[in-house]
Amino acid sequence: MTKLEQDLIAMFEPTIEDMGFELLGLELAQAGRNSTLRVYIDHENGVNVDNCADVSRQISAILDVEDPITNEYNLEVSSPGIDRPLFKPEHFVKATGEEVRLRTKLPQDGRRNFKGDLTQVNGDMITLNIDGADFMIMLSNVEKANIIAKF
Repeated sequence: MTKLEQDLIAMFEPTIEDMGFELLGLELAQAGRNSTLRVYIDHENGVNVDNCADVSRQISAILDVEDPITNEYNLEVSSPGIDRPLFKPEHFVKATGEEVRLRTKLPQDGRRNFKGDLTQVNGDMITLNIDGADFMIMLSNVEKANIIAKF
């Protein structure tokens, strides 16, 4: 997680929690001059479009005052959806037993993309079972991770 992403979380989290939601995490996807700031929120009763709009208005006000992002960007506030992103260690613990897709920051075993069953979380290490083989990956090396939805 970049310093800017950490700063954004610190800015948003108190307001989002005061509104009764959990800030799951955020992604700042930069694509040239146009970037997207995607903020994921959750609630025990789920999240609807009106909830996302309310949180978006509050976050927009914070961003207008603090102005932490120097280039142009679009703000998106979203529920985690069925392919729930995993940001924090506790998210990985809750997802134990689920099939996940993840990308590492640095190559491991000659690859960066992994898809398998999350079998264990032990401190800063997770274990993925991929085709019968276990792969241990440090959480600090995970760039992006999502649960794979089952239908």
